[in-house]
Amino acid sequence: MEQRPDRDEEVKTTELLRTSQSWDGAELPDYPTGRPELVAIRYAFPPGKQLGWHHHDVMNFGIVQQGELTIVTLDGKEKTVHEGEAVVEMVGTIHHGENRGSVPVVLNMFYLSQKGQPLSVPHPEIPME
Repeated sequence: MEQRPDRDEEVKTTELLRTSQSWDGAELPDYPTGRPELVAIRYAFPPGKQLGWHHHDVMNFGIVQQGELTIVTLDGKEKTVHEGEAVVEMVGTIHHGENRGSVPVVLNMFYLSQKGQPLSVPHPEIPME
């Protein structure tokens, strides 16, 4: 027998994030002028995987759907984002993400960009430890 949704059940909302700062406390920049391009990307980080050093020129935020993602800055600041949590990335600050756990990290990221603008700028000249 097929289950039908309860028509009297209300839609529930949970605000996951409302801020004008990145996770390290820095104020986000003003919006650029021109037509925006919104981009959504799902990343999957296998256990033990690190994403190389990079920075963002565009504002972005994400929600960890599974696992725990640790974000590390060049100066050693760290933030671990757990399943179900939202995070606002830093703009202009070099960092990388890594999965220190035993399950894959699934991360949905949302970028506020403009057409033709890169979502991230890699820094391959900085060695990973």
